[in-house]
Amino acid sequence: MILFPAIDIKNGQCVRLRQGLEHEVTVFSQDPVAMAEHWERLGARWLHVVDLDGAFSGNPVNYNLIAAICSRVQIPVQLGGGIRDMDTASSYIRSGVHRLIIGTMALEDKDLFSGLCEKFSGRTGVSLDAREGRLRSRGWVADTGLDVKQVLPELEKLGASFFVYTDISRDGMQSGVNLPALQNVLDITDRPVIAAGGISTLEDIQEIFPLSKKGLEGVITGRAIYSGSLDFRTAVRWIEQHDRGFSNTGSQT
Repeated sequence: MILFPAIDIKNGQCVRLRQGLEHEVTVFSQDPVAMAEHWERLGARWLHVVDLDGAFSGNPVNYNLIAAICSRVQIPVQLGGGIRDMDTASSYIRSGVHRLIIGTMALEDKDLFSGLCEKFSGRTGVSLDAREGRLRSRGWVADTGLDVKQVLPELEKLGASFFVYTDISRDGMQSGVNLPALQNVLDITDRPVIAAGGISTLEDIQEIFPLSKKGLEGVITGRAIYSGSLDFRTAVRWIEQHDRGFSNTGSQT
């Protein structure tokens, strides 16, 4: 299981929002590039980067900053936020982004999303962002009127190679993961799933870890590792030790 440190960028700063609300912002660093290097030094295997300005505006607002992150770290970067056309997606791939996470486009322009999946096969996933079970788009401000069960099978057919599931009500709240909702997503798809929203402590990691045998690729953590309620290095070491345990018993795929 992968522990993804989140680097959410707004106004050139590394921030966290509460429940995705643009005005509920806490600044944790003035230098997102230095923060990316920091998490790499502490043992991160991946970085999860979000252009929050891009998510709200629909444009790649922090493109240069994200390209700088990719050039300064050796680990792969997955990116979401403001990727709503083929040119933007292609530019990010050329800049060094390894995987693209698509939200609004995947729900609103199926043909374009299908073309993106074909062009970047194995590198294009979908962000499923839900509040009270209903999916939202356009920076989490628009209610699509749909739920995961309605859209996920079609997104698989269109070529989505992985999914990021976020319980918006728990994002940035450090209130624990919504395990029933996450289990529901894992039951629907055989593609890798990444969970976001609610991770607060090592105990949360330990509680969710068994789902790695059922298709959970990893979890994203943000506010917890910035505030200190979750020690990132300790969590990475715990996961590594227990991943080896699964591997030794032949339980993990």
